Amino acid sequence: MTVLCVGSVALDSVETPFGKADDVLGGSGTFFSASASHLSPVQLVGVVGSDYPVEKLERLRARGVDLSGIEQADGRSFRWRGRYRHDLNAAETLETHLGVFSDFRPKIPEQFRRAPFVFLANIDPRLQLGVLEQVEKPALVACDTMNFWIESRRPDLIALLGKVDLITLNDGEARQLTEKFNLVHAARWIMDHGPRFVIIKKGEHGAFLFTRTSIFFAPAYPLEQIFDPTGAGDSFAGGFIGFLARTGDLSEANMRRAVVYGSAMGSFAVERFSIERLMEITRDDIHTRVNEFRRLVAFDVEMPA
Repeated sequence: MTVLCVGSVALDSVETPFGKADDVLGGSGTFFSASASHLSPVQLVGVVGSDYPVEKLERLRARGVDLSGIEQADGRSFRWRGRYRHDLNAAETLETHLGVFSDFRPKIPEQFRRAPFVFLANIDPRLQLGVLEQVEKPALVACDTMNFWIESRRPDLIALLGKVDLITLNDGEARQLTEKFNLVHAARWIMDHGPRFVIIKKGEHGAFLFTRTSIFFAPAYPLEQIFDPTGAGDSFAGGFIGFLARTGDLSEANMRRAVVYGSAMGSFAVERFSIERLMEITRDDIHTRVNEFRRLVAFDVEMPA
């Protein structure tokens, strides 16, 4: 099944303790699509400026991403410059230039409106609500957010919660949104406001999936070296939603499998700058890593006499 993703298509300049990269492909929609396209067809909606190297997106098209929803507007593209020190969980933003993204008003092409899976990547919740007015009865709507929107657009974000099935956010964002320090309490607060499922990401410490009746946890994959954590969360979401779309199964058991696929895709993303590693891997690489996750958490229970 197809996934519709609405998000940013940007150019990133990133510096980490292991190197740097300038004006490479970035943005929530880009990372999500690069990840999800390994598992399902993706329809991407976003905006770029007249200076954007659109030819670099052809690799996504070749992988099955429909780019006909990408608008090219006059002006400069969305650019982000950031730096990571040895704490790779925290990015230091050095520059943000929204460019044409500041006037972005998503227009969902007619052929995209019946997508059964919809992912509202990290954009203004007012725009996310506008997207939902343009789509037709998706089987699952998931959204992402960030601390800026929690602070500046809280009423709109609360309204959005009532219209989505699932939200992904990190532990700091969950606490900020709910004003609950305990993540179990935070997840329950969020579900009381609408979503049936809540995914709380904890970076290098893994991710929780909360439902109204259960909690599932998947650890992060123990990598020997991390080059660039930018886009790891969006890559997680791409693996998670992409797997659900591929299987068409929204059971709790399959949701748990999807969390592991999301964790696997996030672990690949951080191994290179930009989307480079995501463009290199194969289906066999993904299956191998998912099986490594299985071995990582599997154990036998023997009760002592």
